Amino acid sequence: MPSSALYPQIEPYDHGMLDVGDGNSVYWEVCGNPEGKPAVVLHGGPGSGCTPFPRRYFDPAAYRIVLLDQRGCGRSTPHASDPATDMGVNTTSHLITDLELLRRRLGIGRWLVWGASWGSVLGLRYAQLHPDRVSELVLTGLATGSRAEVALLTRGLGRFFPEAFARFSEGVPERERAGQLSAAYRTLLDSPDPEVRARAARNWTDWETAIIPAPPRSEPRYEDARFRAAFARIVTHYFSQDHFLGGDEVVLEDAASLNGIPGTIVQGSLDFGNLLGIAWRLTGVWRDGELVLVEDAGHNAGTPTVVEQIVAATDRYAARDGAGR
Repeated sequence: MPSSALYPQIEPYDHGMLDVGDGNSVYWEVCGNPEGKPAVVLHGGPGSGCTPFPRRYFDPAAYRIVLLDQRGCGRSTPHASDPATDMGVNTTSHLITDLELLRRRLGIGRWLVWGASWGSVLGLRYAQLHPDRVSELVLTGLATGSRAEVALLTRGLGRFFPEAFARFSEGVPERERAGQLSAAYRTLLDSPDPEVRARAARNWTDWETAIIPAPPRSEPRYEDARFRAAFARIVTHYFSQDHFLGGDEVVLEDAASLNGIPGTIVQGSLDFGNLLGIAWRLTGVWRDGELVLVEDAGHNAGTPTVVEQIVAATDRYAARDGAGR
């Protein structure tokens, strides 16, 4: 059930398609107060696309809320479900460049960056590379894109969900089951055979659903074949190539560069990412980042107790000086 802390549903007052080069156009929309504090919403996945729900984390009277579909997903074009779409121009550096293009297109000096799951990886790296453009960070379902996180999500959790993992691992050729499963699935998702691609996308999203640590274990979008195809292709593209960060634990190694940027991490105690201590490691170095641990919540930004803490953070930052319009 949605939390009463959420702000009312609102609709965009502006939207469009931004030509970001490489044959790609990115969908964007803006909601709330045109004169309000700028905030940008970075969705998860990679490849989930933006939805109306995150608009409600922000006071529409106080914020100018920007949402976008990252390359290859949602309403952005070309769509990764099309096997002809070039994934070579879909990397973290491309997405960060797109954010800067959009920021300038909208005439924004600095903005609060909100990110969930993969969106927290992208938001953290963006803030590390462009600290003068980020007023605050609000993150949930924290991830940093490390190899240990990918290994946990694609293999380590098999100990907790053995039946689902057996189905997941058996979805790739036997000779590849001992290797990097995200790379094996990436190969299948790039197959010229549409049936191979469809089966791989279903297997991948079935696993993603199985490892949700708390009910409800469902994701309605996964029943859309086009969504499944793009989502699985983009996720495996990033997972199998160190999220295009240039190496392992890059975000954690550069954590000190976040100092000077206030931030809040809202983390569920049942989020499996906590098994690696990522949130504690990050905030142990990022002295301006606070960690809010929510008991009995998982990797879900819509859990009522998580919502309450996210909204408390955006409300607190709404009145903070230092966000250039």
